[in-house]
Amino acid sequence: MYAIIEDGGRQFKVEEGQEIQFDYRDIPSGSPINFERVLAVRDADGLKLGRPLLAGAVVSGEILGPVQGPKLVIQKFRRRKTYRKRIGHRQIFTRVRITKIVCP
Repeated sequence: MYAIIEDGGRQFKVEEGQEIQFDYRDIPSGSPINFERVLAVRDADGLKLGRPLLAGAVVSGEILGPVQGPKLVIQKFRRRKTYRKRIGHRQIFTRVRITKIVCP
Protein backbone atom coordinates (compact mmCIF):
# COMPACT_ATOMS: atom_id res chain seq x y z
CA MET A 1 0.00 0.00 0.00
CA TYR A 2 1.30 3.42 -0.91
CA ALA A 3 0.03 6.97 -1.19
CA ILE A 4 1.03 10.06 -3.12
CA ILE A 5 0.90 13.19 -0.98
CA GLU A 6 1.61 16.84 -1.61
CA ASP A 7 3.64 18.96 0.80
CA GLY A 8 5.45 22.21 0.21
CA GLY A 9 4.57 22.27 -3.49
CA ARG A 10 6.17 18.85 -4.10
CA GLN A 11 4.69 15.38 -4.41
CA PHE A 12 5.99 12.37 -2.48
CA LYS A 13 5.27 8.66 -2.84
CA VAL A 14 5.13 7.22 0.69
CA GLU A 15 4.59 3.80 2.24
CA GLU A 16 3.97 2.73 5.82
CA GLY A 17 7.22 2.48 7.80
CA GLN A 18 9.15 4.66 5.34
CA GLU A 19 11.28 7.55 6.57
CA ILE A 20 11.24 10.65 4.40
CA GLN A 21 12.56 14.22 4.59
CA PHE A 22 10.22 17.20 4.29
CA ASP A 23 10.81 20.94 4.54
CA TYR A 24 11.86 22.08 8.01
CA ARG A 25 9.12 22.54 10.59
CA ASP A 26 9.66 23.67 14.16
CA ILE A 27 7.92 20.65 15.74
CA PRO A 28 9.47 18.63 18.59
CA SER A 29 10.61 15.05 18.01
CA GLY A 30 8.02 12.37 18.69
CA SER A 31 5.07 14.58 17.76
CA PRO A 32 2.42 13.24 15.38
CA ILE A 33 1.82 14.91 12.02
CA ASN A 34 -1.00 14.42 9.51
CA PHE A 35 -0.92 15.05 5.78
CA GLU A 36 -4.44 15.73 4.46
CA ARG A 37 -3.40 16.60 0.90
CA VAL A 38 -3.52 13.03 -0.47
CA LEU A 39 -3.61 12.78 -4.26
CA ALA A 40 -3.77 9.00 -4.74
CA VAL A 41 -3.82 5.76 -2.73
CA ARG A 42 -2.96 2.25 -3.93
CA ASP A 43 -4.26 -0.59 -1.76
CA ALA A 44 -5.67 -4.12 -2.17
CA ASP A 45 -8.84 -2.72 -3.76
CA GLY A 46 -6.89 -0.94 -6.48
CA LEU A 47 -5.81 2.60 -7.27
CA LYS A 48 -7.94 5.48 -6.01
CA LEU A 49 -7.27 8.85 -7.63
CA GLY A 50 -8.41 12.20 -6.31
CA ARG A 51 -9.62 15.09 -8.44
CA PRO A 52 -7.43 16.77 -7.26
CA LEU A 53 -7.56 15.39 -3.67
CA LEU A 54 -9.04 12.26 -2.10
CA ALA A 55 -11.78 13.20 0.36
CA GLY A 56 -11.23 11.73 3.81
CA ALA A 57 -7.80 10.25 3.07
CA VAL A 58 -5.10 10.98 5.66
CA VAL A 59 -1.46 9.95 5.93
CA SER A 60 -0.17 9.97 9.52
CA GLY A 61 3.44 10.18 10.58
CA GLU A 62 5.79 10.74 13.49
CA ILE A 63 8.43 13.48 13.63
CA LEU A 64 11.92 12.02 14.09
CA GLY A 65 13.68 15.39 14.27
CA PRO A 66 15.65 17.84 12.15
CA VAL A 67 18.47 16.66 9.88
CA GLN A 68 20.87 18.47 7.58
CA GLY A 69 20.93 17.76 3.89
CA PRO A 70 24.01 17.37 1.71
CA LYS A 71 26.42 20.26 1.31
CA LEU A 72 25.83 22.33 -1.79
CA VAL A 73 28.85 24.23 -3.09
CA ILE A 74 28.35 27.52 -4.90
CA GLN A 75 31.26 28.81 -6.97
CA LYS A 76 31.43 32.17 -8.68
CA PHE A 77 34.34 33.38 -10.76
CA ARG A 78 35.22 35.80 -13.53
CA ARG A 79 37.73 34.56 -16.02
CA ARG A 80 40.98 36.49 -16.26
CA LYS A 81 39.94 38.84 -13.42
CA THR A 82 41.36 36.99 -10.37
CA TYR A 83 37.87 36.86 -8.87
CA ARG A 84 36.89 33.60 -7.21
CA LYS A 85 34.26 33.05 -4.55
CA ARG A 86 33.34 29.70 -3.03
CA ILE A 87 30.64 29.27 -0.42
CA GLY A 88 28.65 26.30 0.83
CA HIS A 89 25.16 25.71 2.16
CA ARG A 90 23.38 22.87 4.02
CA GLN A 91 19.59 22.90 4.06
CA ILE A 92 17.75 21.75 7.20
CA PHE A 93 14.98 19.17 6.74
CA THR A 94 12.52 17.47 9.10
CA ARG A 95 12.66 13.66 9.08
CA VAL A 96 9.28 11.91 9.32
CA ARG A 97 8.38 8.22 9.68
CA ILE A 98 5.10 7.34 7.98
CA THR A 99 3.00 5.31 10.43
CA LYS A 100 -0.43 4.94 8.84
CA ILE A 101 -2.28 5.47 5.55
CA VAL A 102 -6.07 5.81 5.91
CA CYS A 103 -8.37 5.88 2.88
CA PRO A 104 -12.14 5.50 3.26
